[in-house]
Amino acid sequence: MVNDKIKFAVIGCGHIGKRHAEMIERNSESELVALIDIKAKSELNIDNYEVPFFSNLEDFFAAGIDVDVVNIASPNGFHASHALACLEAKKNIVVEKPMALTRNDAEKIIFKALHVHKHLFAVMQNRYSPPSVWIKELIESGKLGKIFMVQLNCYWNRDDRYYKADSWHGKKDLDGGTLFTQFSHFIDIMYWLFGDIENINGRFADFNHKQLTEFEDSGFVNFDFVNGGMGSLNYSTSVWNQNLESSMTIIAENGSVKIGGQYMNEVEVCNIKDYEMPQLAATNPGNDYGAYKGSAANHHYVIENVVDVLKNRAAISTNALEGLKVVDIIERIYEKVNV
Repeated sequence: MVNDKIKFAVIGCGHIGKRHAEMIERNSESELVALIDIKAKSELNIDNYEVPFFSNLEDFFAAGIDVDVVNIASPNGFHASHALACLEAKKNIVVEKPMALTRNDAEKIIFKALHVHKHLFAVMQNRYSPPSVWIKELIESGKLGKIFMVQLNCYWNRDDRYYKADSWHGKKDLDGGTLFTQFSHFIDIMYWLFGDIENINGRFADFNHKQLTEFEDSGFVNFDFVNGGMGSLNYSTSVWNQNLESSMTIIAENGSVKIGGQYMNEVEVCNIKDYEMPQLAATNPGNDYGAYKGSAANHHYVIENVVDVLKNRAAISTNALEGLKVVDIIERIYEKVNV
């Protein structure tokens, strides 16, 4: 495998699945060998990919196509079953966020991967953005001192242009909820930087999605960090017409930092004792889903890491236990606030 191309298949050919396919084809050491989706190929706008197309995993595996990795970009509610089926077939897997909709299912996936000795990559591409890399290094350096407060604000627009009747978006069993589908990347960044949370409290509201979704569209959540300091998460998909911001404000012993923009891609404030802000590399533009912007467009880093790991050049940069932890945190927030 050292000199061979890594062979990928993608299940789920929506916006994110197409993004995976595009990044695979752009990587000189990878090869796209199949696409899989329950919808008819004519409905998916994937004619530019000249690879075999299958309507389910069973038919794909029965065809005997040589494949090293299956990228799972199907609706959230199918992530666990698709991951387990691919691992049963002894394939490495890349699982889009969230890894599953329950920590129990996420644990089953991790156990199965260990049992069959295959790699499990959790997609957390926002970690690769220059502001995320910078703030991670800054916090680990200790220059900020004790962390006092962290506020995460996620204010996006998701309306009837997004929640269409024939879509899985908004369905509780397939979508999971606003924190799973829209904002899990930002909860991942928070966990990556500050660790686990406890003493969770909050409230949810459904302002203008009652006819569109089966769950809340907004929430205030507050908590303590196990490692010290207090935090809050304020979010909504009720913003009119277009996304407003995704931001993280950090108040610490030796200074304050705010990372903002539509998808936490800009350093807006850096005021730290005896510290000068370095020049950061430009951030990639966000994924553009028609009327919407998603998270920062860093999926090429995900594919590069998969290739490097399978060619024994690197370790997994986003391990499965961290993917599990994000599911665990979101599940605990819903359990605590929904009582």
